[in-house]
Amino acid sequence: MHDVGLSLGPFQVASIVVVLAAILGYLNHRFVRLPQTIGLTLLGALASLVAVVADAIIPGSFLAHAVRGLLERIDFETTLLEGLLSFLLFAGALHVDLAHVRLGRGPIAVLATLGVLASTGLVAAGFFLVAKLAGAPVPLAWCLVFGALISPTDPVAVMGLLSDQPAPPTLKATVAGESLFNDGVGIVLFTILVAFASGGADIGWSAGLRMFLVEAGGGVLLGLTLGYLAYLLMRSIDEYVTEVMISLAVVMGGYSIALALHVSGPVAMAVAGLIVGNYGVSHAMSDKTRTHLLSFWDLLDQILNAALFLLIGLEGIALLGEGRLVIVGLALIPISLAARAASVAGPVALWRRLLPPRSSMLLLTWGGLRGGISIALALTLPAGPSRPVILATTYVVVMFSVLVQGATVTRLIARLFGSAKTPPSSAAQASV
Repeated sequence: MHDVGLSLGPFQVASIVVVLAAILGYLNHRFVRLPQTIGLTLLGALASLVAVVADAIIPGSFLAHAVRGLLERIDFETTLLEGLLSFLLFAGALHVDLAHVRLGRGPIAVLATLGVLASTGLVAAGFFLVAKLAGAPVPLAWCLVFGALISPTDPVAVMGLLSDQPAPPTLKATVAGESLFNDGVGIVLFTILVAFASGGADIGWSAGLRMFLVEAGGGVLLGLTLGYLAYLLMRSIDEYVTEVMISLAVVMGGYSIALALHVSGPVAMAVAGLIVGNYGVSHAMSDKTRTHLLSFWDLLDQILNAALFLLIGLEGIALLGEGRLVIVGLALIPISLAARAASVAGPVALWRRLLPPRSSMLLLTWGGLRGGISIALALTLPAGPSRPVILATTYVVVMFSVLVQGATVTRLIARLFGSAKTPPSSAAQASV
């Protein structure tokens, strides 16, 4: 009975996750009525707590062990970084207006690169001090690793809400564009810093910078190539099944090519989604094909989000009983928010004509949600004394971001830009 979770194959594990997401999603929609990703994260965390309590009060109960066994069967790194993330970024990019991205290309580029670097350094400094004061010291190199994994934001959810709000179009595009590209930048930076921290790679800062530029720049070029090729193929036919399969081929085949070429797959998928969404959807499809393709990707996006945030909630079972580490995580919440505010202040001040200063600062800071990508990166860290501290802190910051920031960002938008009708189920549909 103890090994029941370990005897499951990939299909059985996926089936369990989808069934749990459907059951908890129904309970949330029927009784709790929270936005879907928030509700699933909360119910997943509560399910972990119930499993632990049941083991404590019911003799012979192995619910907590079963949950841990299920999670151990899921390679979170492969599932998210090489699977879910490619689909989620492509789906999110389909709905971003490239004209507004061009107008806001300056702040988007700075936020997705220099903003991530600035946030990484500021969070690392705060993490170093807090961990030392809490009696769980972490070397500065690993503090930088934590800064890199927690700095990429996931405000695609806010973009979905902004589409129904009277917000400036450039601000909408800035929020969405940054979220699409800083994930890829953050992953590249994280990979380089882990190599430095672990001492497993003898590379200097100049080599690290070259690696960064090659991976990010190569991702952009690959995404442009794949997106334009898909556009040409879609323009030459009018058959919605084939065109949906072409879009799937771009994501699945394109991400595999990115891995083989050692360029950033997330950046490539974001760029390809922008091209297909702005040129393919607008100029290469009939109305029927457009409706089918967008509906397909919207549904896939919702299903993957449900599974992802359920898994984030369930991961909390690993932290129960680690009180000191949870305290470190709680202390990092205001530090990460302050670092986010500092990292967006420069671009907002520099492009104040494009980005209204007060509303842009508030929305970019509070709407800069952390999500599954941070959890996945933390879980890929090699074993060592710093890993439990980083993993626990990451989980606490992500849970606060999803449950508190995600639940209140709709009211913030209403106060900043006026009220608008927003379906409750669409609130805070964060991707990674």
